[in-house]
Amino acid sequence: MTTVESASRPARRIAPHTLVIGLGIAVGVFTAISGILPLFTNWEDDSPVTRRVFGNIPGPMELAFYVTIAVAVVWGAVTFSNRVRNWERGAPDRRATTPQNAKRRLADFRAGVYMKTLLRDPAAGLMHSLIYFSFLILLGVTTTLEVNNQLPPSIKFLHGDVYRAFSAVGDAAGLGLFAGIVWAMVRRYVQRPYRIRIKTKVDHHLALGVLLLLAITGFGAEAWRIALAGRPSFERWSFVGYPLSGLIEGASNLSGGHQIWWAAHVFTFVGFLVLLPVTMLRHMFTSPLNMYLRDRERPKGAMKAMPNLMETELESFGASTVEDFTWKQLLDTDACTMCGRCTSVCPAHATGKSLDPREIVLKTGEVMAATGTPRVSPPIDLDRDITISANSLFERITPEEIWACTSCKACDEICPVNIEILDKILDMRRYLSLMESNFPTELGSAYRSMENSGNPWGMSQADRAAWATKLDNVPIVDGSEPFTHEYLYWVGCAGSFDDKNQKVTIAMAKLMQRAGIDFAILGPSENCTGDPARRSGNEYIFQMLAMQNIEALNGMGVRKIVTQCPHCFNTLLNEYPQLGGNYEVVHHSQFLEWLIECGKLDMVDARLEERVVYHDSCYLGRHNDVYLAPRKVIGSLGGIEIVEAGRNGTKGMCCGAGGARMWMEETVGTKVNDARSEELIATGASRIATACPFCYIMIDDGVKGAGKEEDEVRVGDISMHVLEALERRDAESRPLASFED
Repeated sequence: MTTVESASRPARRIAPHTLVIGLGIAVGVFTAISGILPLFTNWEDDSPVTRRVFGNIPGPMELAFYVTIAVAVVWGAVTFSNRVRNWERGAPDRRATTPQNAKRRLADFRAGVYMKTLLRDPAAGLMHSLIYFSFLILLGVTTTLEVNNQLPPSIKFLHGDVYRAFSAVGDAAGLGLFAGIVWAMVRRYVQRPYRIRIKTKVDHHLALGVLLLLAITGFGAEAWRIALAGRPSFERWSFVGYPLSGLIEGASNLSGGHQIWWAAHVFTFVGFLVLLPVTMLRHMFTSPLNMYLRDRERPKGAMKAMPNLMETELESFGASTVEDFTWKQLLDTDACTMCGRCTSVCPAHATGKSLDPREIVLKTGEVMAATGTPRVSPPIDLDRDITISANSLFERITPEEIWACTSCKACDEICPVNIEILDKILDMRRYLSLMESNFPTELGSAYRSMENSGNPWGMSQADRAAWATKLDNVPIVDGSEPFTHEYLYWVGCAGSFDDKNQKVTIAMAKLMQRAGIDFAILGPSENCTGDPARRSGNEYIFQMLAMQNIEALNGMGVRKIVTQCPHCFNTLLNEYPQLGGNYEVVHHSQFLEWLIECGKLDMVDARLEERVVYHDSCYLGRHNDVYLAPRKVIGSLGGIEIVEAGRNGTKGMCCGAGGARMWMEETVGTKVNDARSEELIATGASRIATACPFCYIMIDDGVKGAGKEEDEVRVGDISMHVLEALERRDAESRPLASFED
């Protein structure tokens, strides 16, 4: 081989599973060496305030301890590496740490190890913190004791006041672990919240049992050790073990009792090491790793890009097998803590649909585990009557589950370990739609309408700007002409064709005219952005529509876009750049906020003496983190009382129309929009403010379905409420102006 050929060949990277084995062997060898060295050095601390490591433990038991721990560590590493080999089956996913994302990655990692995400649920977060941090401290205490054991007498440090503090810290951590485990057992077996009750398995019994035994045997071994030593006064700092030692002070065989408790503690720890890679306990490693890898190149609201379907040579699209997912999506399945938070916030699950986000993750993991080489244990133990015969995801996941999703992203948002559940669902939708044509019948009509008419309603493009005839001076530009206005007002399909949302379009146009904004619309030259097609898996129609729009926008030189639809906003801002469309896109809530703050919209004396609740749009909120802008817009009105629904902000409940559900019938369980409307009505608000055309339609229908007339509860977009207040102010001021004249 020539030097040039050698230099041009890419460096071979060590497989991740090999690194895991290597790390395990290194730790195992280090453990063995640390056990052998003291046999030769015999370094002991002669301080009167300390304790001898392995005191009262015979040499053979001490040797067995080190050998067993070393073997367990190596075995665990090899077993865990098999799981890593399963992740390696996945497709590439660029999650490299770079100078640009390193700070964000470390912040995400800290959020994981500091339990910040778990503390969103204060009770569960505190419980987990007691277990997690106490365990880490105990691990540190044990490591510190071992390090001190290896040092020569002149530099040993665990004596005197340091030893007293060391003892107190160890007992505090042990007590914290015990309390956390008991609390967890009460929640799981006594209180039994729904999301925990429906998924309690053998894994949970084993995990809680072994951790509880670690705490009990640790205190037992300590109590017998202190009693055997005659209960010296400095051991009072072991504030749990010392009182317990008083209960056994007069036992006949303190030496034998201590050895039994010590052996039980070691045996329990070995059991913990054995269970670690084969049960849900593995999430102690995989969850922080998953959080570290959270940051990705695409925006939060964007789906994964796909190659140009008109040119690609790919034979399959979307995900139907384990290998179709990326390695990060497969890592997700082993990072899952089975906590069920995703289940608790899923609107489809809450209203009786078959979808359970946690099950999507676990079922994917089950198929991965059962079809890997070598096979590994599933994320959590399976019922005996479940069999998996192939690596098809649809061995365990049904199309009904996939199509029930509203793509609201509530599951992703609440997950304490940042599992990307929605991506999996959307990837499987791509397969069902593009490869199997297995989609709800109603979607077929929407697809044909988007393909033939440029909008999912199937309306004539010539009618897109019909609403503009009700206003003066709304410029309509041809897509073939240079764009000479400052802003393009992207009306969207709902704003153009839906009777309710035409009111929003007119209100927004009037507000921009009041503010002196130079804007224009495309009218018949505007197509659907393709969001319904993409969110329902039909990438082909999405790309067709997106490329037409991008060609027109780029050809005209459009730079700034205002849109009232969060779905259009998300697609134009986050997904069109994948196809070469880069624009400054703002949602109308953000635009109105800016107009009000800079004084372009005069809100003086604009009032609504009403009680108002704002309904969060999923694609504005969770997909794009816009929560305050619409609230500030409503809050700019005088006289109103703003209230919040029980579920709001990041925990807001979906209206039920996202993910192309707007064009699918809802025949199972309670309708999502009805359930959400009842929550909003329960606030006692006389007005419900929305910031999304789909939300407006769904909530208005839900409120009417609940028997509420418009004079009782009025639903409207934020722009409608603002315009009404301004026009009412203007009307009230006119008679006064005439009298003064």
